Amino acid sequence: MPCVAVDLFCGIGGLTKGLELSGVTVIAGIDVDATCAFAYEENNNSQFICQDVTNVIAEDIMPLYPENSIRALVGCAPCQPFSKYSQRYRKDGQVDDKWRLLYSFARIIQETTPHIVSMENVPELSTQTVFRDFVNVLQELDYNVNWNVVYCPEYGVPQNRKRLVLLASRLGQITLMQPLYNQNNYPTVRDAIGWLPPINAGEQYEVDPLHQACRLSEINMRRIQSSVPGGTWRDWDVSLQLPCHRKKTGKTYPAVYGRMSWDEPSPTITTQFFGYGNGRFGHPDQDRALSLREGAILQSFPPDYVFIDEDHPASRRDLGIHIGNAVPVELGRAIGVSILNHLREVGLDG
Repeated sequence: MPCVAVDLFCGIGGLTKGLELSGVTVIAGIDVDATCAFAYEENNNSQFICQDVTNVIAEDIMPLYPENSIRALVGCAPCQPFSKYSQRYRKDGQVDDKWRLLYSFARIIQETTPHIVSMENVPELSTQTVFRDFVNVLQELDYNVNWNVVYCPEYGVPQNRKRLVLLASRLGQITLMQPLYNQNNYPTVRDAIGWLPPINAGEQYEVDPLHQACRLSEINMRRIQSSVPGGTWRDWDVSLQLPCHRKKTGKTYPAVYGRMSWDEPSPTITTQFFGYGNGRFGHPDQDRALSLREGAILQSFPPDYVFIDEDHPASRRDLGIHIGNAVPVELGRAIGVSILNHLREVGLDG
C-alpha cells in the first residue's frame, strides 16, 4: 500500500519536496496564497489547490487519496502567531486569528482520520493552549503522538533553526528518525553557498534570476565593509552606528547588520533575509546581503528549484516571504523517512 500525503498550508512546497525526496507521494498541496502555485507545481509532482484551509472539509480531501493507500495529512500552519517576536507585541489575552488555523487542521483530522499526521511549527507553539488542544484531539482519536523540538542542522539544514515536529499514527508508535549530523559535522554556510558565483550589491547573476542582491546605500556599504564574519555593529566606528545602537534596548540586538560566518550554519532565515539590516544576513566576504537563491539554498531547497519565469514574475518581497516561511526541505525529507520507517516497522511497506 503506497503512502500518499496531502500537504496543508503548502506554500511553495518545501515540505512537499522533502517528502517526495524521501519516497512519499504527495498528491496535492492546499494553500490560500495563489502566488505560490507556480513554484509549487513547477517543482513537485503534485497539484496546487488554492483554498482557505478554514473552509476545507472532508469532501475536499478524501477524493484526493487513491483507494487502498496509506493516507497521510501533513502541514505547517503559519507560524507568525506563535513566534517570540509576535508574542512580545501581543497584548495580554489577545488572540491572533491565525491561531485558529491549527484548530482547522485538527478539525480536518477529525473529519478524515488519516493514518498518519505530521505537523511542523515554531518551538514556542508547544507552550500554547492551542497546541495542547491539538494533541488532545489526536489522542482522543487513538493516535500515538510523538513530538520534539528539532535542531535543523542535525537533519542536513545548514541553518541555525529550531522547529517543533509532531508525528502521529493510528497504526502504532511513531518517532522521528535519529539525527544525521552533530556539532562536529553540521552543514555550514560554506558547504551550502560557497560555490555560487560572486555578485555585487544591486546585481543579478545573468544565468539565475534568483541569484540577485539588494542595493546598499553608501552608509550601509561602509558598514558592511567594516563588519567581520560573526562580528557585530560594535566593531564599527561610532560614526557608522545607528542612534538606536546607543540606546539600552538597541544593545540587545548585536546581530543586526552582521555578516554570517563561513564555517557555521547560517542564522535562521526569515522572510526578510535579503535585507542587510534585518539580521546577520551579510555575506561572509562579499559586500552585500544574501541573494534570494542563497536564502533558498540555506532553507535546503535544491539549487535548481524554480521560483519565477517570464510568465510568472514575483517581487523580491513576495519571494522572501515564500522562502522564509517554507518548511526546510531536508527537514521535510526527515519527516518522510520517519513515516516510511514507521510503516515498515508496523509491517507495511509504504
